[in-house]
Amino acid sequence: MRVALFVACFDDALFPATGRAVTALLERLGHDVSYPPGQTCCGQVHWTTGYHREAAGLARAFTAAFEGAEAIVAPSASCAAAVRDAYPRIARAARDAALARAAEDLAVYELTEFLVDVLGVTDVGAYFPHRVTYHPSCQSARILGVADRPLRLLRAVKGLDLVELPAADECCGFGGAFAMKNADVSVAMVADKVRHVRDTGADVVCAVDNGCLAHIGGALSRLRGGVRVMHLAEILATTGPA
Repeated sequence: MRVALFVACFDDALFPATGRAVTALLERLGHDVSYPPGQTCCGQVHWTTGYHREAAGLARAFTAAFEGAEAIVAPSASCAAAVRDAYPRIARAARDAALARAAEDLAVYELTEFLVDVLGVTDVGAYFPHRVTYHPSCQSARILGVADRPLRLLRAVKGLDLVELPAADECCGFGGAFAMKNADVSVAMVADKVRHVRDTGADVVCAVDNGCLAHIGGALSRLRGGVRVMHLAEILATTGPA
C-alpha cells in the first residue's frame, strides 16, 4: 500500500525520531511510504484557541497536500483527531463547501488504527526487552476511540513486559495550550500521572502522542527516577537491543 506520512509539526520540530520510526516500521511491513512536502501544521491549536480563520487556511493547505492519498498515517492521535473531527466544523464555520468535500475525502489514520484495522496486524516483528507502561492520551481515547489497539500491539512485542498504569484514563495535564493557560492545574495533574507511572516500576512509559510524553517526560526528568518516555512507534520499530 502507498502510505502518505503525516508528521505533526510538534513531532517534526522536537521529536523527529518518531517520524523516522513510523517510516522504518511501515517499510519493514512492505509498504511504500512518502512524505508530502506541502504539509504544514494541521491547524489544531489555531482552531481550539479561537483563530478560526487561520485554522481554515491551514486546513485548506493540508487537504491540498494530501489530495488523492490512498492512506494518510499519523503518529499523533491528537492531530489525526483534528483532521477527522475538527475539519468538518472548520469548514462549516468558514462556510467553505469545497473544504468540507476535500476533508471528507481524506483517509486519515492514527498509526495503531492503521496497523490493526487496515493492515490487520498486531505482531509487527518488534523486540523490546523492557518493562513498559502505556499512557492513553485523551485525544486517542476520547476523540478517536483507539481503545486497546496500542495494548494489542505492545503485547505482541517480543521481550516486552507490559504493566498496567494505575488511573490510566486520567489526563496528564498537557492539553496543548491548556498547560500554558492553566499551569498550576497542569502541574498538579502531571504530578499525579508521574506518581502512577513510577508505581508501575516501568523502565519506559509510552503513548501515541508526543505532547503528552514531553509533559510527562519533563516531570519525570526532574525527579531523576530513570524512567524513559518513548513514542509507541519507536518501540514497534525496534528489532534489536534498545
